[in-house]
Formats: sequence, C-alpha cells, structure tokens
Amino acid sequence: MIKKNYLFAVALTALFGLGALSSCSDSNSTTEDVSTDSETSDDAVSDSTSTEETFDDWTEATHSKNVDPNFDEVFDDASVMRIDIVMDDTDWNDMQDNLATVLSSTGSSAPGGFPGGAPGGAPGGQTTGETGYVQNTSLDDPDWFSCSVFYNDIEWYHVGVRYKGNSSLQQAYQQGSNKLSFKFNFDKYEDDYPALKNQRFYGFKKLNLNNNYLDESCMREKVTADLFRKFGLAAPHTRFCVVYVNHGSGAEYYGIYALVEAVDDTVIDTQFDDNDGNLYKPEGDAASFGIDTYEESEFYKKTNEDDADYSDVLALYTALHDSTRITAPDEWKANLETVLDVPVFLKWLAANTVIQNWDTYGNMTHNYYLYNDPTTGLLNWIPWDNNEALNDDNRDLPLDLTSVSDLWPLISYLMDDSDYMATYKADVQAFIDECYNTSTMDPLYDTYSSLLQDYASQENNSSFSSAVSILKQHVSDRATAVSTYLSE
Repeated sequence: MIKKNYLFAVALTALFGLGALSSCSDSNSTTEDVSTDSETSDDAVSDSTSTEETFDDWTEATHSKNVDPNFDEVFDDASVMRIDIVMDDTDWNDMQDNLATVLSSTGSSAPGGFPGGAPGGAPGGQTTGETGYVQNTSLDDPDWFSCSVFYNDIEWYHVGVRYKGNSSLQQAYQQGSNKLSFKFNFDKYEDDYPALKNQRFYGFKKLNLNNNYLDESCMREKVTADLFRKFGLAAPHTRFCVVYVNHGSGAEYYGIYALVEAVDDTVIDTQFDDNDGNLYKPEGDAASFGIDTYEESEFYKKTNEDDADYSDVLALYTALHDSTRITAPDEWKANLETVLDVPVFLKWLAANTVIQNWDTYGNMTHNYYLYNDPTTGLLNWIPWDNNEALNDDNRDLPLDLTSVSDLWPLISYLMDDSDYMATYKADVQAFIDECYNTSTMDPLYDTYSSLLQDYASQENNSSFSSAVSILKQHVSDRATAVSTYLSE
C-alpha cells in the first residue's frame, strides 16, 4: 500500500533531515528515497481495482460530506501545513506530457520556448489589447489525474489533481521550475470508486495550491486575501503550506505554497446566505466592462453552468453604460445599485488600491469573480489571485484614480461621481485605520517570518528576510501616501 511506504518516508525524513533544496521558484531536490506502489490511471480505472481496495483512513470527520468545513483544521494561521502528493510514475509522466501539450498552444511546449514579453510591455502570457493588458485566455485547463493526498499521516484516495494557472504557470514552466500550482478535486473519481462518493478534505471538496510565483516572501497571497476578509469583503481563506511530491523516487520538496479556498466551493457556501446564484470568472476584454466589449462567452460560469441565462451580467453592463449617467446621474446610480453591490465594489477598490495590487481590474482583464447573491439580487465582487499584491509597481493605480480611463468604467464612471468618490475616500481611510497599518502588520509579518524562515532556507531562498522587510516598509509607505492623498 502507498500509505506504508509514505509513512516510512516520513520516518526517514525525521531521522536524517532534509537535503539542500533549490530556490523558492525552482525546487527540484529529492529528500527521500522510497517508492510508491502502482496507482491506477484516471483514464483507465479498472472495476476490479476499486473492489479490491480498502480505504482504511476514511472517517466521517476527515473524509465525508456530512460535516461542515473544518476551517480551524484546514486554515490554521498558527502553523504551516504539510501536504504530500503521491502518484504512480506513469500517471505523473502523463501529467507532464499533457502540460507540455497544453502549453505548446502558447509557444511554450518546452522550457526555454515560451515568449516572455518585452520589457515594459505586457507580461508573458498576456497581450496588449484595447483595454490595456489582456490575459491570454487561449490556454486550456490541463487534464485531471489521480493521486493520493497525505496530511497528518492520513490518506485521501484517488483525488483529482491538475496543474492550474495561466501566465504564472507558463512562466514558471518556461524557467524549468517544478514549483507549479495545483488544483485538487477530492471526489473527481467517485464514479470509478463508489466507496469514495462525496469524498471531502475536512468538508472541502476543492482546494488550490498556489505557488507564490515571483514572491520571495511567500506571504502576499495569504496576507492579501486575509486583509480583504478582515475589511468585510468575501475572499478565500488561505494557509501557508509546504508541498512534497512522490511519483516513485521518494518525496521531493516543492517549497512553500499558499493553500487557497475555492470560490466555487466553500467561499460562496459559507460567506453568503444563499449559494445558488450565478458565479462568474470573467476573462478577456469583456471583463473590463468597457463600451462595446460585452461578450457572453467571456463570462465563464462556475455555477449553474447548464443555465444559459446571463441576464444579470448583461444588466450590469447595460446599467453602467446607460445615457442617464450624463443626463440624470441620480437615476443612473439608482439603476446601477439594483444590479451591483456598489458599496462592496468601492470597499474592494479602496483596499486594492492602497495595497497596490496591479494584476486585476483596472490593469488586467481577469482575477476577480462576480457572484449574484440570491438574497439581494446583486452582483458581488470577489477578489482572486493576489501574488502580485503589496508591491510598488509602475503599473499600480494611483490613489486618486484620475489616470484610469473609461476603458475601465467600473472605476472611471464611479469616480466621476462625487458621492461615490467620497465613499471611496472614506473606505481608503478606514482600510488604513482598521487593517493596513504598522501597529497591526509589523507583528503579523514577524510571526509569519518565524513560521516560514526554516522552510525558505530549505529552498535556498536567500532573499526571504529582505523580502519581508520590503513588505513592512510598504505598510509605512502606503500610510504616508494615503495621508498625503486625503489631505490634498
């Protein structure tokens, strides 16, 4: 059984320690030398295998759907989780071949082959379109494969795993890094293994492992999502996590990841009163809501996929561009507020601009969800993918937002209105007062630094301490910038 070999590997690790490891964005070192037993491929699952297997670690609390998601266990802020991904070597090789095939459509079929983008231009995997930076959405999702997941010596069986990401996936792959982001679906193969029907990970069906790409502090993804939630916005829970992968040659340390809650799973289940509404992940020009950009196919549905009703996002587009914005502003605002939760959007805009998160709306046509909450009938803004946040970048939006063009009307149109601008300014000050200040953030960064320092060292991440210092300085600098802006 895989579990016996895995437990033996854990014992070896505890006895002999860890070897030298590579950098935060390229972890390739083998730390253990144990083999896995053969696993069944996701494409050819035999009925005999499913009847012969036993699932000894299955319990109601850890594996079943009949419990509430255990946030205290899975998203504990006070410790670093260890996740082991164990796969049959044949499946693993097929997974790599599939990724190469998927990436070949973008010109990155092998490391060294991906066009990374010109200096000062669009980042690799993106193009410059009418709205500015437009995410390359031609990248298909990689295929799912079967793996075992281990946590605290407990096994989850035949879990669906695939690579995830877009430009971060392509660029990390092009650089030859093993440290790529993963997505888990714990009941992906329940039809092949009826005994595993509705398998969950402490109540969670889906989870993401984000690779902290371009983040030597390995903190930005977690800190940003937590700040959004602290400010009263819907956003995923996160946790620091170290990942090991074993596909037959022993467990290899892949580095520090961010475990991220899935929006289309427990975020809408637990942060809204009703989870039956439409959830969209917009990608492409239509995600800008610019004039003449509406395209139904670019509002990717994550719930109610079989329902072809997109009237809610069309209603937002229509209300936003209605001529009453000029002729009857009060009427325009009233109509807009019947389709969009404007206070939520303004709170997100204030927080996002303070922390300088450039890789999202206002610069990029991606990295947010829209959820139509049935209890209010309003579309809610949910931020996503925050590894580029907390970073002074020349693509960041200025606090006064005056340079944001009408290509991004959810910002420019709302900021043209004096009432909405006043609300935005109040939210900027509230975010500094309540969430993003040195008295709050410095101790938090010290705590997180203590948690991660040894793991960063194992990755030969020599820039970890300086990266944390930069995060601390950013808090101070942004408080000064906000004070200057609001006093003008």
